[in-house]
Amino acid sequence: MLKRYLDQYFEGEPSTRQQYRDYVRKHIAPFIGEEPVGRIDADILDSLYAELRRCRDHCTNKRRVDHRTSRNHECDERCRPHQCKPLGATAIRQIHYLLSGAYKRAVRWGWVSKNPTVDVDPPASPPADPSPPTADESARILTEAWQDEDWGSLLWLAMTTGARRGELCALRWADFEPDAAVVTLKRAISWDPEKRVWYEKDTKTHQQRRVALDPVTVEVLTEHRERCEKRAVAIGLSLEREAFMFSQSPDAAEYQKPSSVTQRYERMVKRLGINTTLHKLRHYSATELISSGVDVRTVAGRLGHGSGGQTTLRVYTAWVSEADQRASSALADRVPERPKPLTSAERIRANPRNPYERLAVDVYGQVERGELFAGDELPPMKRLAADYGISVGTVQRAVQLLQDWGTVEVARGRRAQVRANYADTASAESATALARQETASTVPKPQR
Repeated sequence: MLKRYLDQYFEGEPSTRQQYRDYVRKHIAPFIGEEPVGRIDADILDSLYAELRRCRDHCTNKRRVDHRTSRNHECDERCRPHQCKPLGATAIRQIHYLLSGAYKRAVRWGWVSKNPTVDVDPPASPPADPSPPTADESARILTEAWQDEDWGSLLWLAMTTGARRGELCALRWADFEPDAAVVTLKRAISWDPEKRVWYEKDTKTHQQRRVALDPVTVEVLTEHRERCEKRAVAIGLSLEREAFMFSQSPDAAEYQKPSSVTQRYERMVKRLGINTTLHKLRHYSATELISSGVDVRTVAGRLGHGSGGQTTLRVYTAWVSEADQRASSALADRVPERPKPLTSAERIRANPRNPYERLAVDVYGQVERGELFAGDELPPMKRLAADYGISVGTVQRAVQLLQDWGTVEVARGRRAQVRANYADTASAESATALARQETASTVPKPQR
């Protein structure tokens, strides 16, 4: 019954269908998979749900060990005694809805006369617990993201519109109307686990929506388009209206994969020491809108929720041009100030991440502090490599970086030395870098 229902009659997304098949394989088939459909009653289903609440692994021996891998290995601290963990209430509710949908079909097919799921109560839906990043965390995230202006533009749009990651990746330049200050969300990039490919589809609610933009967001997207056009022209191409707004290809003909966006965001927030996810930017947008007094119906429309203003939003009416414009302005007043992007040199000096960057910053600091003077030669590369515990090749990369900064000059046959006229340029660069760092460190917090 379940196989026929999922193969022929289930109308959900491919990812949802695959998730339901996993539920059948892991949780339903081992217990009631071989039972005749007419024998299943409320008592059996209650027992099934009780087992799912006991242990998601359906263990029979509580003394067993949960090994870190199924391959041959030597056990370490990652191999621990088994501890029963219940299956989440949301998953059990989805299993209930799967059985309910299948039994409704079975009644229609004449396989059974009654749907047993109507006599069973699934677990209560868990309470909503949105946990958006704080104002300080949001400011730090944007400041870090804006070191790459394309990446900063994507996260800024995610924060101000509350769009889903798949919707952001599917945006094309034809969807952006700068004169009307509106962006239209009508597609999404999604993963098909059955075919194992990314594909373009309509939005989660199967309806497009127009979201008003504040002036700063319009400026951000306009500057982003200019950068994309310059990259395309540099290789003899043009940026088409149907080009993707966020793409890794020079002509923007290919969309960016949502999983790549998530992975990059997770690496960034982990580096910042912030416990959050990309999806919580939607929570941030909704929380700030509601806190600023925007009605829930307008917020639901902007976020594309399945109810609460979808019909009104689908038809472009006065509600969109007035209430939604007020919503965009209210959100623009509450998000952190748009950070100024750092240059590559400023980013490295403020936060060196690699061994060659740390060496270059160390030498740069010695020159700044007056420990090295114009004309002084740097120590031999082998000595620097030994002192810093790195390879000669890494030292060469550091020297090249210092040369790019104008700190040292290199000539064949002699060691690198501090540039003779470096003092004047260094003081000017230091003043500029100091001003940028002070600006970044004093990003105003949203007023609550």
